[in-house]
Amino acid sequence: MQPRAPFPSFDRLGPEHPAHPVILSVPHGGRAYPQSLLDNLRVPAGQLRALEDRHIDGVAQAALGESIAIVARRPRAWIDLNRPETDRDPLIDDGLSRHATAQQSVKVRAGLGLVPRRVGGSGDLWQRRWPLGEIDARIRGDHRPYHQAIASALDAAHRRFGIAVLLDLHSMPSLIGTAPAQIVIGDRYGRTAHPRFVASIEAEIRAAGLRPALNAPYAGGHVLDRHAAPKAGIHAIQLELDRALYLDATHEECGPGFDACAGLVRSIIAALIDAACPGAIAAE
Repeated sequence: MQPRAPFPSFDRLGPEHPAHPVILSVPHGGRAYPQSLLDNLRVPAGQLRALEDRHIDGVAQAALGESIAIVARRPRAWIDLNRPETDRDPLIDDGLSRHATAQQSVKVRAGLGLVPRRVGGSGDLWQRRWPLGEIDARIRGDHRPYHQAIASALDAAHRRFGIAVLLDLHSMPSLIGTAPAQIVIGDRYGRTAHPRFVASIEAEIRAAGLRPALNAPYAGGHVLDRHAAPKAGIHAIQLELDRALYLDATHEECGPGFDACAGLVRSIIAALIDAACPGAIAAE
């Protein structure tokens, strides 16, 4: 059963009731660009792809099995679901004062707030500021429902199994350096998940012949901060996959490594299930 959530901004995939404790979230894979956003662009639309975790939603769906997944359809350029509601940028948001600079996060100052203002070397994205009430509407219609869907799925898993694990799936540009990591595991420096879950993921990555790293350069963001409660039995981990693992040479479409990458994510899900409920897989 693959029910769709009653919101245009994301899909809720998988069974109605959780078959195991692991829930997936995919906040940056959306490619459904509203016309109102495109009409306000200062740069060519193709430059927004730098904000996408391109086709990571396809990897999640191929790995899904019996998992529940909350998968964004709206793009990150519309609203960044991995930023808190408070990360609003006064330089582009008429819902805030132009002088509301106090307590701005590093991300907002860099132009990567709740609604991004800049991307890469492209400069400012928007021709004009977003009008009064526009960002509030995106928060109410897209951001809050997405996180409510995650919370509901985690709560259902926790009630059924006594534990829940959120796997927040992202992708990254290839890292630079000597033998750079191909997959980065993020647990907010140990704050959002028990170490056994990180260890189980790392073991699967190494078994696949790939190089993992922990929290560097990506430690996780708002999705983990908002939903993790390890002391209450709700754990959350971010996974950043090198796009070269599953995209073609242009990084536009899925490539020859797609199936293997999806298979690895499927193995990671299975390892997390076993770490949450030892012996559960063998018993099925």
